[in-house]
Amino acid sequence: MSDIQRNILITGGAGFIGSHLVRRFVKRYPHYIINNLDNLTYAGNLENLRDIEAASNYHFIKGDIVDAAFINQLFEKHRFDAVIHLAAESHVDRSIVSPMDFIFTNIVGTVNLLNAAKTLWQPGKTEHATSEINHLFYQVSTDEVFGSLDHGGYFTETTPYDPRSPYSASKASADHLVRAYGHTYGLPVIVSNCSNNYGAYQFPEKLIPLAINNIRSNKAVPIYGKGENIRDWLWVEDHVAAIDLVFHNGKRGDTYNIGGFNERTNIDLIMQLCSIMDEKLGRPAGSSAKLLTYVKDRAGHDLRYAIDSSRITNELGWKPSLTFEEGLAKTVDWYLSNEEWLQHVTSGDYQYYYEQQYHKR
Repeated sequence: MSDIQRNILITGGAGFIGSHLVRRFVKRYPHYIINNLDNLTYAGNLENLRDIEAASNYHFIKGDIVDAAFINQLFEKHRFDAVIHLAAESHVDRSIVSPMDFIFTNIVGTVNLLNAAKTLWQPGKTEHATSEINHLFYQVSTDEVFGSLDHGGYFTETTPYDPRSPYSASKASADHLVRAYGHTYGLPVIVSNCSNNYGAYQFPEKLIPLAINNIRSNKAVPIYGKGENIRDWLWVEDHVAAIDLVFHNGKRGDTYNIGGFNERTNIDLIMQLCSIMDEKLGRPAGSSAKLLTYVKDRAGHDLRYAIDSSRITNELGWKPSLTFEEGLAKTVDWYLSNEEWLQHVTSGDYQYYYEQQYHKR
C-alpha cells in the first residue's frame, strides 16, 4: 500500500457505486484526502455515508458538474491530483423519457471535468506536483455502451461501441471524449466498463432493490416482456475493489472490463430472489412469485450483456470475491435490516438529511 499523500476527487460519491468507493478509499487510505462531489439528485444520498462522514480525510462538496465555472473554481481551489468520475444519470428508463438530462450531465459534465483537469495538470500549473504524484482521470463506465449481444460471445475491451439507448449513447460519448483528451492533450486517463451492479444502498428503481422492496410490501413486481433479457451481475463491493486496483495499478490510456461472471435472465434472477425472500420473511414457498407481473417491454430493450473480465484478472489479479448466490443473500439481508433507509429514500425524507447535516450545524 502506497503512503504517498493524494488529493482525490470522486464525483457521484453519494450515489450507489460512488458511496461504496468513497467508503473504501476513506477507510483504506487514511493519508488520502477524499473529496466527494455530488449534486444530491434523487439517487444521491448522504445517508449512504453516515458511518464515515466525520472522518478527517473526507470532505463533501455539493455541486453540479454541468456548471463549468463552478468546476473550474473547484479545481483551482482544491488542486486535485486525480479524479474518479462516477457522477451520471444512470437509469435507462429515465433516459427514454428525458434524454436531455443525460446529455447535459453525462456528456457536458464530463467535458467540464476534463477541461478543468487539463488546465490544472499542465506542466508548471500545479505547484504541489512532484514526480511521485501520478495524475489520473479515471472514467467509470458501463457495458451498455457495447450494445446488445444477440448472437453469443462476450464484450471485450476492443468490442466496438454500439449504444442503443439515450443513456448508453451519453456514456459512450463521455468515454470517447475521455480517450480523446488522452490522445489529443496527453491527459492521463483510464476507462473501465462494468456489468450490472447490485448490493447495499442501491436506489430502488433498479431491478433487485425494487423487487426486494415490493416483495417485502406485498406489492406487484414488474417484469419487462417475458423476462428473457440476460445481464451479468457484479456485487458492488467487488466492483469498487476492482476500481481501487485499476486506479493504483492500471496502465494509463487503457481500458478494463469488470464483470461478475454471473449471467442470468431477468426472470431466473427474480425467481431466485423470490425463493430467498420467502425464506427470509418466513412465508410459504412460492408466495413471492405470485407477485410477479409482466409489463410491456422497454423500448429498444437490449437482449443480452456479458463481459469478458479476463484482462483485469490476468494483468491485475482481480476476481469476484462472492458467488452470485452469496451476494444476493447478503443484499437481501441488508435491505431487510435497513428498512428505515429504504423508507427515507422512497419517501424523499433523505433530502432533508443534507440540510440537517450541513446547513444547520
